[in-house]
Amino acid sequence: MPKVTQEYLEKKKEMIVEAAYQVCLKKPVEMVTISDVIAETGMSMGAIYRYYDGLDDILSDMVKKVRKDYDYYGRIEDLLNEKDLSFEEITYRAFDIIGEVMEEHLMDIQKINFDFGSLAVNSPDRMARIMAGVSGQGNTEKIAIYILPKMVEAAKEQGYQMKATKEEIITFISTGFTGIEKCAILQANYGADRLGVKVQPRAAFRTLAKSVILLFGGKADE
Repeated sequence: MPKVTQEYLEKKKEMIVEAAYQVCLKKPVEMVTISDVIAETGMSMGAIYRYYDGLDDILSDMVKKVRKDYDYYGRIEDLLNEKDLSFEEITYRAFDIIGEVMEEHLMDIQKINFDFGSLAVNSPDRMARIMAGVSGQGNTEKIAIYILPKMVEAAKEQGYQMKATKEEIITFISTGFTGIEKCAILQANYGADRLGVKVQPRAAFRTLAKSVILLFGGKADE
Protein backbone atom coordinates (compact mmCIF):
# COMPACT_ATOMS: atom_id res chain seq x y z
CA MET A 1 0.00 0.00 0.00
CA PRO A 2 1.43 3.42 -0.90
CA LYS A 3 2.48 5.56 2.02
CA VAL A 4 -0.07 8.24 2.90
CA THR A 5 1.62 11.61 3.16
CA GLN A 6 0.78 14.35 5.64
CA GLU A 7 -0.15 16.56 2.71
CA TYR A 8 -2.68 13.97 1.53
CA LEU A 9 -4.20 13.75 5.01
CA GLU A 10 -4.48 17.53 5.29
CA LYS A 11 -6.15 17.82 1.89
CA LYS A 12 -8.70 15.17 2.84
CA LYS A 13 -9.45 16.97 6.10
CA GLU A 14 -9.76 20.29 4.28
CA MET A 15 -12.25 18.70 1.89
CA ILE A 16 -14.34 17.39 4.79
CA VAL A 17 -14.27 20.74 6.57
CA GLU A 18 -15.25 22.54 3.38
CA ALA A 19 -18.16 20.13 2.99
CA ALA A 20 -19.29 20.86 6.55
CA TYR A 21 -19.00 24.58 5.83
CA GLN A 22 -21.21 24.28 2.75
CA VAL A 23 -23.81 22.33 4.73
CA CYS A 24 -23.78 24.98 7.48
CA LEU A 25 -24.53 27.65 4.89
CA LYS A 26 -27.74 25.80 4.04
CA LYS A 27 -28.87 24.74 7.51
CA PRO A 28 -28.60 26.08 11.08
CA VAL A 29 -25.45 24.62 12.65
CA GLU A 30 -27.50 22.97 15.40
CA MET A 31 -29.44 20.97 12.78
CA VAL A 32 -26.40 19.74 10.84
CA THR A 33 -25.70 16.02 11.16
CA ILE A 34 -22.75 13.84 10.30
CA SER A 35 -24.96 12.30 7.59
CA ASP A 36 -25.28 15.74 5.97
CA VAL A 37 -21.50 16.06 5.84
CA ILE A 38 -21.08 12.55 4.50
CA ALA A 39 -23.60 13.26 1.73
CA GLU A 40 -21.84 16.52 0.85
CA THR A 41 -18.44 14.85 0.58
CA GLY A 42 -19.60 11.74 -1.23
CA MET A 43 -17.40 9.73 1.12
CA SER A 44 -18.48 6.80 3.26
CA MET A 45 -18.96 7.09 7.01
CA GLY A 46 -15.95 4.86 7.53
CA ALA A 47 -13.81 7.13 5.37
CA ILE A 48 -14.90 10.23 7.31
CA TYR A 49 -14.03 8.57 10.61
CA ARG A 50 -10.50 7.88 9.41
CA TYR A 51 -9.87 11.60 9.68
CA TYR A 52 -12.28 12.81 12.37
CA ASP A 53 -13.78 11.42 15.57
CA GLY A 54 -17.19 12.87 14.77
CA LEU A 55 -19.18 15.92 13.74
CA ASP A 56 -18.01 18.18 16.58
CA ASP A 57 -14.40 17.37 15.75
CA ILE A 58 -15.07 18.52 12.18
CA LEU A 59 -16.86 21.65 13.41
CA SER A 60 -13.86 22.48 15.56
CA ASP A 61 -11.67 22.62 12.47
CA MET A 62 -14.40 24.60 10.70
CA VAL A 63 -14.22 27.27 13.41
CA LYS A 64 -10.49 27.55 12.70
CA LYS A 65 -11.22 27.96 8.99
CA VAL A 66 -13.86 30.64 9.65
CA ARG A 67 -11.51 32.58 11.92
CA LYS A 68 -8.78 32.47 9.30
CA ASP A 69 -11.09 33.61 6.50
CA TYR A 70 -12.83 36.27 8.58
CA ASP A 71 -10.00 38.33 10.01
CA TYR A 72 -10.02 42.11 10.17
CA TYR A 73 -7.92 42.49 13.30
CA GLY A 74 -4.65 42.76 11.36
CA ARG A 75 -6.01 45.57 9.19
CA ILE A 76 -7.06 47.59 12.24
CA GLU A 77 -3.73 46.93 13.95
CA ASP A 78 -1.94 48.26 10.85
CA LEU A 79 -4.18 51.31 10.94
CA LEU A 80 -3.22 52.07 14.54
CA ASN A 81 0.45 51.96 13.57
CA GLU A 82 0.00 54.69 10.98
CA LYS A 83 1.44 58.05 11.97
CA ASP A 84 -0.23 61.48 12.09
CA LEU A 85 -3.82 60.24 12.12
CA SER A 86 -6.32 62.02 14.33
CA PHE A 87 -8.36 59.99 16.77
CA GLU A 88 -11.45 60.67 14.63
CA GLU A 89 -9.72 59.31 11.51
CA ILE A 90 -8.58 56.20 13.37
CA THR A 91 -12.07 55.55 14.71
CA TYR A 92 -13.89 56.08 11.44
CA ARG A 93 -11.48 53.95 9.45
CA ALA A 94 -11.43 51.15 12.04
CA PHE A 95 -15.22 50.93 12.13
CA ASP A 96 -15.36 51.16 8.33
CA ILE A 97 -13.13 48.07 8.16
CA ILE A 98 -15.41 46.15 10.53
CA GLY A 99 -18.54 47.16 8.62
CA GLU A 100 -16.98 46.37 5.26
CA VAL A 101 -15.85 42.88 6.26
CA MET A 102 -19.14 42.10 8.00
CA GLU A 103 -21.15 43.18 4.96
CA GLU A 104 -18.96 41.12 2.65
CA HIS A 105 -19.53 37.95 4.69
CA LEU A 106 -23.06 38.61 5.92
CA MET A 107 -24.58 35.56 4.26
CA ASP A 108 -21.76 33.09 4.78
CA ILE A 109 -19.27 33.38 7.65
CA GLN A 110 -21.43 35.77 9.67
CA LYS A 111 -24.41 33.45 9.33
CA ILE A 112 -22.32 30.56 10.64
CA ASN A 113 -20.91 32.66 13.49
CA PHE A 114 -24.44 33.61 14.49
CA ASP A 115 -25.49 29.96 14.47
CA PHE A 116 -22.56 29.08 16.71
CA GLY A 117 -23.74 31.78 19.10
CA SER A 118 -27.15 30.11 19.26
CA LEU A 119 -25.50 26.75 19.80
CA ALA A 120 -23.48 28.19 22.69
CA VAL A 121 -26.71 29.33 24.36
CA ASN A 122 -28.73 26.18 23.74
CA SER A 123 -25.96 23.58 24.11
CA PRO A 124 -23.09 25.15 26.09
CA ASP A 125 -21.41 21.83 26.86
CA ARG A 126 -21.35 20.86 23.22
CA MET A 127 -20.05 24.27 22.20
CA ALA A 128 -17.34 23.97 24.84
CA ARG A 129 -16.25 20.65 23.33
CA ILE A 130 -16.09 22.18 19.86
CA MET A 131 -14.08 25.17 21.07
CA ALA A 132 -11.72 23.00 23.13
CA GLY A 133 -9.79 22.28 19.95
CA VAL A 134 -9.59 25.93 18.91
CA SER A 135 -6.71 28.05 20.17
CA GLY A 136 -6.35 31.81 20.08
CA GLN A 137 -9.02 34.49 20.02
CA GLY A 138 -11.63 35.70 17.60
CA ASN A 139 -11.85 39.22 16.21
CA THR A 140 -14.21 40.49 18.90
CA GLU A 141 -11.97 39.35 21.75
CA LYS A 142 -8.89 40.79 20.05
CA ILE A 143 -10.60 44.15 19.56
CA ALA A 144 -11.64 44.31 23.22
CA ILE A 145 -8.28 43.18 24.58
CA TYR A 146 -5.80 44.84 22.23
CA ILE A 147 -7.42 47.48 20.01
CA LEU A 148 -9.65 49.42 22.41
CA PRO A 149 -6.86 50.07 24.94
CA LYS A 150 -4.75 51.44 22.07
CA MET A 151 -7.64 53.70 21.04
CA VAL A 152 -7.93 54.97 24.60
CA GLU A 153 -4.19 55.63 24.67
CA ALA A 154 -4.34 57.47 21.32
CA ALA A 155 -7.24 59.62 22.52
CA LYS A 156 -5.44 60.59 25.71
CA GLU A 157 -2.23 61.41 23.84
CA GLN A 158 -4.19 63.76 21.58
CA GLY A 159 -5.74 65.53 24.57
CA TYR A 160 -9.27 64.15 24.48
CA GLN A 161 -11.32 64.19 27.67
CA MET A 162 -13.36 60.99 27.82
CA LYS A 163 -17.05 61.43 28.65
CA ALA A 164 -17.33 57.92 30.04
CA THR A 165 -15.04 55.37 31.65
CA LYS A 166 -13.01 52.93 29.60
CA GLU A 167 -15.20 50.09 30.86
CA GLU A 168 -18.41 51.93 29.93
CA ILE A 169 -17.13 52.64 26.42
CA ILE A 170 -16.04 49.03 25.89
CA THR A 171 -19.48 47.85 27.03
CA PHE A 172 -21.17 50.35 24.71
CA ILE A 173 -19.09 49.27 21.71
CA SER A 174 -19.60 45.57 22.45
CA THR A 175 -23.38 45.87 22.74
CA GLY A 176 -23.57 48.14 19.69
CA PHE A 177 -21.45 45.72 17.67
CA THR A 178 -23.59 42.77 18.74
CA GLY A 179 -26.82 44.60 17.96
CA ILE A 180 -25.73 45.57 14.44
CA GLU A 181 -24.43 42.07 13.78
CA LYS A 182 -27.57 40.34 15.03
CA CYS A 183 -30.03 42.56 13.16
CA ALA A 184 -28.09 42.44 9.89
CA ILE A 185 -27.67 38.66 9.99
CA LEU A 186 -31.30 37.98 10.88
CA GLN A 187 -32.48 40.22 8.05
CA ALA A 188 -30.08 38.80 5.46
CA ASN A 189 -30.41 35.11 6.30
CA TYR A 190 -33.72 34.60 8.08
CA GLY A 191 -35.99 37.32 6.71
CA ALA A 192 -36.50 38.95 10.12
CA ASP A 193 -37.40 42.62 9.81
CA ARG A 194 -38.74 43.75 13.17
CA LEU A 195 -37.08 47.15 12.91
CA GLY A 196 -38.85 48.04 9.69
CA VAL A 197 -35.61 49.34 8.21
CA LYS A 198 -32.77 47.65 6.37
CA VAL A 199 -29.65 47.41 8.53
CA GLN A 200 -26.54 48.01 6.42
CA PRO A 201 -23.40 47.15 8.43
CA ARG A 202 -21.18 49.84 6.89
CA ALA A 203 -23.68 52.61 7.54
CA ALA A 204 -24.54 51.29 11.00
CA PHE A 205 -20.88 51.11 12.03
CA ARG A 206 -20.37 54.68 10.78
CA THR A 207 -23.09 55.78 13.21
CA LEU A 208 -21.52 53.72 15.99
CA ALA A 209 -18.15 55.36 15.22
CA LYS A 210 -19.69 58.81 15.62
CA SER A 211 -21.10 57.83 19.00
CA VAL A 212 -17.75 56.44 20.14
CA ILE A 213 -15.94 59.61 19.06
CA LEU A 214 -18.36 61.70 21.11
CA LEU A 215 -17.86 59.44 24.13
CA PHE A 216 -14.13 59.96 23.80
CA GLY A 217 -14.68 63.72 23.82
CA GLY A 218 -14.01 64.26 20.13
CA LYS A 219 -16.04 65.85 17.34
CA ALA A 220 -18.17 63.68 15.11
CA ASP A 221 -18.07 66.04 12.12
CA GLU A 222 -16.81 64.20 9.03
